[in-house]
Amino acid sequence: MSSDSRNRRLDLERRALIRALAGIPIAGVMAGRPGRSEAWTSLEPTPDCAGDEPTPSETAGPYFKPDSPERASLLESGVEGTRLVVTGLVLTTGCKPVQRALLDFWHADTEGEYDLRGFRLRGHQFTGASGRFRLETVLPGLYGRPRHIHVRVQAPEGRILTTQLYFPGEAKGAGDGMFSPRLLMAMRGAGAERQAQFDFVLQ
Repeated sequence: MSSDSRNRRLDLERRALIRALAGIPIAGVMAGRPGRSEAWTSLEPTPDCAGDEPTPSETAGPYFKPDSPERASLLESGVEGTRLVVTGLVLTTGCKPVQRALLDFWHADTEGEYDLRGFRLRGHQFTGASGRFRLETVLPGLYGRPRHIHVRVQAPEGRILTTQLYFPGEAKGAGDGMFSPRLLMAMRGAGAERQAQFDFVLQ
């Protein structure tokens, strides 16, 4: 086994341990190991930590609003649609969890509209000691682009990563100039509730 392969295996095992300690399903991290990830779409949600590029950035688009409320659930009166729970970790390139990382989420409603007057489907939260985050929201609608969730991620006193998370199986993804397969979330579930997973790797 080459040193690169050995390091990759150690990185995968370390990420699996971090996820286990944080209480998050292993999903794409352990893809290919029997009995662990069959329920999840077989995707690598983000590059391996050590020796790889950080999570790629993307444009914030025209609809970002500062000063969103601090909340882990965007579900409130008037918000309708398929429920979506997004979980994951914020990690360094050395696979260490980032405590008190800021994550600011915003996305369109089921009709593909953004709330520009208030903060519907907008909110920020901070990771705990394990680097874990959990967002409750609804599945975004389409408005000429594949479904996506905008997010800004920042370690304490670190640089801001602005990016977008995408959903697998979106036919329009291939023709979208901003779409990146490296930003695909791993998905499971059907019907009235879906679960998604993504790990951010910060420089």
